[in-house]
Amino acid sequence: MSAAAAHELVLGGARSGKSRYAQAQAAASGLAVTYIATAQALDAEMAARIERHRAERPAGWGLAEAPLALAAALEAHAAPGRCLLVDCLTLWLSNLLLADAAGARLAAETAALLDALPRLPGRLVLVSNEVGQGIVPDNALARRFRDEAGWLHQALAARCARVTLVVAGLPLSLKEPPR
Repeated sequence: MSAAAAHELVLGGARSGKSRYAQAQAAASGLAVTYIATAQALDAEMAARIERHRAERPAGWGLAEAPLALAAALEAHAAPGRCLLVDCLTLWLSNLLLADAAGARLAAETAALLDALPRLPGRLVLVSNEVGQGIVPDNALARRFRDEAGWLHQALAARCARVTLVVAGLPLSLKEPPR
């Protein structure tokens, strides 16, 4: 089985249940799990969200923080017999957009992620917010974020064996590995 056969992209809106679903997938893998967190506690509200996510995770899971260099973190932690759970890609995109308005780092980090995926051993569950189904944002940064997220999701969906959309806590399979 190729490395990509064990990769899953989990999409959903805010409070859709996508993180809970992804955590259940990671737990059901039977593998040692490392949670790759992309959030940064830049204010009290985000710190509270991070703490809630931390409390919901099993105590035995490892943790790596990767707010910007996601591909490097994945390459450092991926191993046969291990499941990596990345939550979430849209926070990672936001971090990169805010760190580098010109977009050079975003382009480099995205390319590094897409390049690394086929080589990553073990199981990989990527979580991201589906933001492209709403109204057109009223400012350039928000439109760029929506566009970058959509392009990233398309590229990841093409490279992952399984793609799941979670709506109202219910997983909907968009792509399954060939049988």
